Amino acid sequence: MATEPAQQQPLLNNEEQAAIGILPPSHWEEQSTVEDPDDDSASTIGSFISSTASLSSTIFEYRTIHGRTYHGEMGSAESWEPNDERHSEALDLAQHVYTVVLDGKLFNAPLDKKKVQKVVDIGTGTGLWAIDFADEFPNAEVIGTDITPIQPTWVPANVKFELDDCNSEWTWPDNTFDFIHMRMLFGIVEDWDAIFRQAYRTCKPGGYTESFVCDSTFRSEDDTVKDDSALAQWGKVWNAAGRKMGRTFEVFAHNLQQKGMEAAGFVDIEVKDYYVPLGVWHKDKVLAEKGLWWKIHCESDLEGYLNYPFNAVMGWTPAQTGVYAAQLRKELGDPKYHAYTTVRCVWGRKPE
Repeated sequence: MATEPAQQQPLLNNEEQAAIGILPPSHWEEQSTVEDPDDDSASTIGSFISSTASLSSTIFEYRTIHGRTYHGEMGSAESWEPNDERHSEALDLAQHVYTVVLDGKLFNAPLDKKKVQKVVDIGTGTGLWAIDFADEFPNAEVIGTDITPIQPTWVPANVKFELDDCNSEWTWPDNTFDFIHMRMLFGIVEDWDAIFRQAYRTCKPGGYTESFVCDSTFRSEDDTVKDDSALAQWGKVWNAAGRKMGRTFEVFAHNLQQKGMEAAGFVDIEVKDYYVPLGVWHKDKVLAEKGLWWKIHCESDLEGYLNYPFNAVMGWTPAQTGVYAAQLRKELGDPKYHAYTTVRCVWGRKPE
């Protein structure tokens, strides 16, 4: 049964928000020219039908926050992403988008297909990465973990999913996995050094750990993304919300992947950054295609991405967030904004 928690107090008062450059919700209401900010029909990917399961098991007792469902109570686990059908569709799309960004690859680590026997995908979401990896490595056992059971039941024989919070002590024995994969865990991980220590312990000697995350701030190289744009405000709000939650979104900005791997003891660490435009403004056709897919990715469930950090943490109303989202969509589709993000992939080897 879904439960609606008490309204969380806003992260900062209006004066504190203004001091760090966050515009108040009223700013977007005052300048809005969109007749119906709650109309999601302008989304590139279109509308999805939202539904939730009602089952007796406690793991399906989801929380409802402003009309969207989230994982049930599990220790100190706290995910900002909804787990309803609409967001699951968006996560499925994201698997394709991230593969496009990585130039058609699922990972970057130099894995030997003959030697990889056991793999774990931390924070697997809907499980598509684990399924695709299992298809590519049919002789490997692939485990996908998450705090919410939204994975499919029909999967390859070498795939299984487990309910687990990556911030809790990992229960696998030392030297278990040949490959540990973590993707888009910003705003989820409490301590990045600690999670890489756990990865180091459970990784086999000679095995690899890889982390994929994107910059939480949209930027431009030609100052077309001004501080008062919806694109620029995105990062300011997200980063402030992450600091309040104690689960930072500024993983890229603080280089936490590489630092965490180095501190844990990984060697042969490599860092690869991918420049990703937002939209189709870039003249390079390959980058423009990546930009189109990233735009579709953002729009696929924009309200779902904004709901928890903007509404539950910052204290905006869904209507205010809807007006902001409408302006953000407008800017995403306007080629005069030369916005981009950076995706960072970091991988390292546990010494033999």
